[in-house]
Amino acid sequence: MLRADLHVHSCHSAQSGNLRFLRSRDCYSRPEDVYRTAKSRGMDLVTITDHDSIAGCLEFLDRHPDTRDFFVSEEVSCCFPDTNIDVHLGVYGMTERLHRDLQDSRDNVFEVIAALREAGVFFALNHLLHFYRGQISLAAYLKLLDEVPALETRNGTMLPSHNALAAKIASAWRRDRGALLTPLGAVGGSDAHTLRRVGRTWTEAPGTTVAEFLDSLAQGKAQPGGSHGAARTVAADAYGVIGSYMASLIGRGPRDHHTWQRAACLMFCAISAPAQFMPMVIAAAGKVGERRRVESAASELAGRLAETALQTAPLEAGS
Repeated sequence: MLRADLHVHSCHSAQSGNLRFLRSRDCYSRPEDVYRTAKSRGMDLVTITDHDSIAGCLEFLDRHPDTRDFFVSEEVSCCFPDTNIDVHLGVYGMTERLHRDLQDSRDNVFEVIAALREAGVFFALNHLLHFYRGQISLAAYLKLLDEVPALETRNGTMLPSHNALAAKIASAWRRDRGALLTPLGAVGGSDAHTLRRVGRTWTEAPGTTVAEFLDSLAQGKAQPGGSHGAARTVAADAYGVIGSYMASLIGRGPRDHHTWQRAACLMFCAISAPAQFMPMVIAAAGKVGERRRVESAASELAGRLAETALQTAPLEAGS
């Protein structure tokens, strides 16, 4: 069995969407530090899933071209068509050409999925209900599950109840593929934006090489494990990013600001210091909302999941 954290970020993830004028990144971890931390925590294989970028993966491979336990991945941000629902797909074994080809399709997640399936790469739908706020019916939203090969059922920032519902859906959902009814695969990852949680949540699958590991993922042989999330998890990552951002303003880290911008941002940080309790408040409120969405979805899906389990039991018993 090989183990890998299949959802982890580096400093090449996009700039944060919060307070854009600050020009803060989503993560400040260097790719080489992500690799070393993952290996120190027992990961047999390592990848990086930056937001809409493979630059971190390419940077690491450029510096370590002979590394055999590293592979290129990406978290591709898409839109559910005709809604404001963001959809994130973890794509594993990404290539530079496929990365470029996907950019013009990201406003329609179904077009991205079609391109990924045509390319023959493995991918999964990440943090199922994270961006879902009832913008459309749950049944319409979950049409995504008929198109993806796998679901992230253990995300290191999501509540245990959220991950448990995703795992239940993945095990009970059946996609019609001609004469076969196939279940969804399951993957897991820390979703770490600091080094603190890299490798704390993972995916295990059979294999001795990257290629064999990815093939096992595609065959649904993976088993997620490790930590779940809570409000303090999200808040700790936020404070870690804030600390790294402030360090970058004084020259310890990437140079994202001109001199006058650094001065303005440092002034803002000083003025806003009394409000640094807000990340914890926002994280706590976010988890309250997440819990409600999970409870609502679980209630709405209870009948369908139970019915699906009964329908597939004879097939599984006879297999």
